[in-house]
Amino acid sequence: MTGLPVGARAVDALLEASVVGSFSKTGPLVRRRTAAWRPYDRMDGRFAVVTGATSGLGLTAAIELARLGAHVRLVGRSASKLNGVLDRIRSDVSGAEVTGSRADLSDLADVRRLADDLVETGTHLDVLVHNAGALSRSYAVSPSGVEVTCGVQVVATHLLTQMLIPVLGGTSPSRVLWVSSGGMYTQKFDLAALEPDPAHYDGTVTYARVKRAQTVLAAEWARRLELVGVVVHSMHPGWADTPGITTGLPVFSRVMRPLLRTPEEGADSIVWLASAPEALATTGGFWCDRRRRSEHKVPWTRLSPAAAASAGPDLFDWCAARALAG
Repeated sequence: MTGLPVGARAVDALLEASVVGSFSKTGPLVRRRTAAWRPYDRMDGRFAVVTGATSGLGLTAAIELARLGAHVRLVGRSASKLNGVLDRIRSDVSGAEVTGSRADLSDLADVRRLADDLVETGTHLDVLVHNAGALSRSYAVSPSGVEVTCGVQVVATHLLTQMLIPVLGGTSPSRVLWVSSGGMYTQKFDLAALEPDPAHYDGTVTYARVKRAQTVLAAEWARRLELVGVVVHSMHPGWADTPGITTGLPVFSRVMRPLLRTPEEGADSIVWLASAPEALATTGGFWCDRRRRSEHKVPWTRLSPAAAASAGPDLFDWCAARALAG
């Protein structure tokens, strides 16, 4: 954690070790002061795409990016919700340049239409934020034949990234960001587990496994895109008070509500990674509160060196095969 005073590094380490102190609203409250967070950098003239942008962290990030001067394309499943949030942003953010694309990312045909539109109508893409996704309480299969949580948050993100390389490569360096979850710390990467048994489905466990897979996929894309000037990171927002956590984890939301971050605090690292020059210094990182973090908190989630080396390529090929089939 270079660049921070010794005291700030010590405080940050204590918060990270405590988990609750790091993931709750205490994390950004303390780190903002001890690390002297500076305002976001302007993004005038840049083009950003945010999926899952009609509520929660996606909407909050889209608003902040628009405030920074970026042209933001919001992607959502509902045309009526998209129109509503576009009107809201235009009303609240003076001079906001925002547009919308309706796409259901569980349907790979929609993903392809979205990507084709972005490639055909844009000359460049500076920031792609993979935020869409939710915790499903019951087993469901996407139109492409993949369990829906994994279909939206892993297979669709893979396909969209691949199809947008022509415009991502047109802006160097551009950025691709995956919004993961701290829940991934509870799970070891297991490729076979991404196709769960419907009879023993657990939505919370599936969600955590998918979020772990996102970090593996992001690291693999970082390796493959580094030479073409595309920086890739994943991050987790801590425990933020959003509709997703209210509906997906209602008991946790009620019990922890006094400690939950605001949507703005949860989305801070998304906006920072999208705008800060410091985020371009490395690629393939996993972040929270503007700092690169370890991807493991307990030893049993670590893979052996051989399994870790093959995890990214194996997942990449798995996603490619399912994208092709869908």
